[in-house]
Amino acid sequence: MNTYSKLNHTTWDCKYHLVWIPKYRKKAIYGNLRKNLGAVFRELASHQESQIIEGHLIGDHVHMLVSIPPKYAVSQVVGYIKGKSAIHIARTYGGRRQNFTGQSFWAR
Repeated sequence: MNTYSKLNHTTWDCKYHLVWIPKYRKKAIYGNLRKNLGAVFRELASHQESQIIEGHLIGDHVHMLVSIPPKYAVSQVVGYIKGKSAIHIARTYGGRRQNFTGQSFWAR
């Protein structure tokens, strides 16, 4: 049985399977980073009124099934999650305090 979500003038059930990798496909998702990254992704998705239904963090890539409302573009939500999570990773695990400019954790 499908559970549909509703906005003012629409009833929707938009789910997207997303896969992305760290830059140069380095095996960077392990240990403490792997344990904490799921909670970070869920929090960032909720900022965009989205929900992560299922996700897997593998050593060199991320799989997610995300429910995104039709009022947001998929690229907008994914860009937000990737950008903010890269800043979080740099500040928490990279020892950086300033903005994360000139380098990127995720590949395009």
